[in-house]
Amino acid sequence: MVTLQFVPYNEIEDLGSARRVKKLIDIVKENKIVLLQGRLKKEEETDLISIAMEEIGAKFKGIELAVINPEGKDKSGLKKMRNNFFGMLLGDRQGLTVIGPATIVKEIKKDPNKIELLTKEGKKKK
Repeated sequence: MVTLQFVPYNEIEDLGSARRVKKLIDIVKENKIVLLQGRLKKEEETDLISIAMEEIGAKFKGIELAVINPEGKDKSGLKKMRNNFFGMLLGDRQGLTVIGPATIVKEIKKDPNKIELLTKEGKKKK
């Protein structure tokens, strides 16, 4: 069974970077796939990956990470102004970040219109 846990941005916005990253790692270590409203700062993404690599062991095999931004291909005129305006108002709340344990998530594919989360098949019990 695959468990998805949605984390609204307001649940992490008041946390410092280190606590934000720890909270997300702790959820992933429970074998849950995190759907985070918004995105982390680049430094936080780097820290998340670094910490995950340091904690790799028998039970925890690392993470898979993908960020989807709401921006379309058309970067001209009104659409660009609207994206810039909402970007200023919402900041890191735009987009979606998907973080999953490497033991469950095989691959995350993304394109402007969809996201595909491919999971590994579990071992069948006899």
